[in-house]
Amino acid sequence: MADGGVSVIVPCYNEADGIGPVVAEIRAALAALERPAEVIVVDDGSTDATADRAAAAGCRLVRHETNRGYGAALKTGAREARHAILVITDGDGTYPNREIPRLVAQLEAGEDGARVDMVVGARTGAGAKIPFLRRPAKWALGRLANYLAGLRIPDLNSGLRVIRRELWTKYERFYPDGFSLTTTITLAALTNGHRVCYTAIDYHARVGRSKIRPVRDTLGFLQLILRTILYFDPMKVFLPGALSLLAASVLVGGSTLILSNVFGIGRFLDTTTSLLFVSALQLLAIGVLADLITKRLP
Repeated sequence: MADGGVSVIVPCYNEADGIGPVVAEIRAALAALERPAEVIVVDDGSTDATADRAAAAGCRLVRHETNRGYGAALKTGAREARHAILVITDGDGTYPNREIPRLVAQLEAGEDGARVDMVVGARTGAGAKIPFLRRPAKWALGRLANYLAGLRIPDLNSGLRVIRRELWTKYERFYPDGFSLTTTITLAALTNGHRVCYTAIDYHARVGRSKIRPVRDTLGFLQLILRTILYFDPMKVFLPGALSLLAASVLVGGSTLILSNVFGIGRFLDTTTSLLFVSALQLLAIGVLADLITKRLP
């Protein structure tokens, strides 16, 4: 695993129209690296000619008997990989795989003299074509992730990235089987002090039909972001909630006290104020306990 070789993992499901050219593009890019390299296509239970066309293009083909999900395919590919540097990309032609050597070089060169653990191709290039209907949810989820991680994340769930195997293995037990695996590894790395670099890439219109279900997958991403941050930095979730309840108790108590005693309007809402205050203390206590637990976990 210390050979400096590169394993490119391509999960795909019913991508017969796109997988052949994608494999050919990856192989051409890897030839420029002049080091051990492989292309692993994980056919995730496709019902079309995806497997045959991938094999014909020249790759290591791994097959799932049934459709298990994007994340499950990536995990299978990583376990099959022979080399220390992992690259993930998609089989639908959306990512510029010719950029793989540049991303690998950036991983190995580091940043400001420090080791880099993951390089992400951020879909912020001039030629990036993000579907319009995805943009509002992508923007909202990105802002939430930025706050919870405490860092600016140019692209939360880009599917083209180069990862050191040590980083991948360290958090593998948290990876979901669905589309949100890339979000999970991003948040896990950033909230645990790993250096992640971003480099602008283009993003093309896909070949074939998208597998993303906008409403369901957006809700899944939201749940995943909260769950991941709760595991690694729970106070980012509990502290704002506790402070909000505390502020509400002061607002309700103060305003009703003034209205009832000064102006003689209504009555002092002592029970409501007390409930809000106690709830704030309880939420804060839960957050502190969760934070202590996460700090003790390996």
